[in-house]
Amino acid sequence: MADFPSKVTTETSASQAQSPQQGGNRFQELTSNITATVDMSFIQSLPAVLMMIEIGLGLIHWALIASAYYTLVPAYGWVMFVAVTLWILTTILFLMILCDTLRHLPAVPWPLTVMVYQAVAAVLYLTAFLTNAATVNHFWVFHFSYNHMAAAAFFGAAVTIAYGASAYFSYMDWRGDGGNAATTTVPT
Repeated sequence: MADFPSKVTTETSASQAQSPQQGGNRFQELTSNITATVDMSFIQSLPAVLMMIEIGLGLIHWALIASAYYTLVPAYGWVMFVAVTLWILTTILFLMILCDTLRHLPAVPWPLTVMVYQAVAAVLYLTAFLTNAATVNHFWVFHFSYNHMAAAAFFGAAVTIAYGASAYFSYMDWRGDGGNAATTTVPT
């Protein structure tokens, strides 16, 4: 028993505490290869502001419809489908651009893809807005639902304008500023 204290060491070092063999910080090892970048300059751009407006007003639009008795008029099934689907897709696209995941998919022509998405979304939202506005009068008996549907028609128009503006600016981005590639690559 006299030699027991000389054989035992009670010192620990930082390298031993972090070693995976002794149950160190495995979460840090797993996340050391993952890098997340956020494009803060995107948030300050006009397309990002328009997308945030689309997300915010789109949420208000479908929330107003969902809180009313929209199942009484079958046309509101289309309005809800367009509003919720485009809200989800726009939110996903916004987060993908914000987190700079588009550069991980270089095979996709992103300016063209975003332009086509915004143009299709503008047309779909126009049909949903027109359907919403045309069927508001069916709810005049239900004062609560009438107010919700009338407000939803207003927000539907606002979202349609936002998608139209986004489609225009996406077109300008897709078209680019350089003009003809042959005239810009040949030195003069």
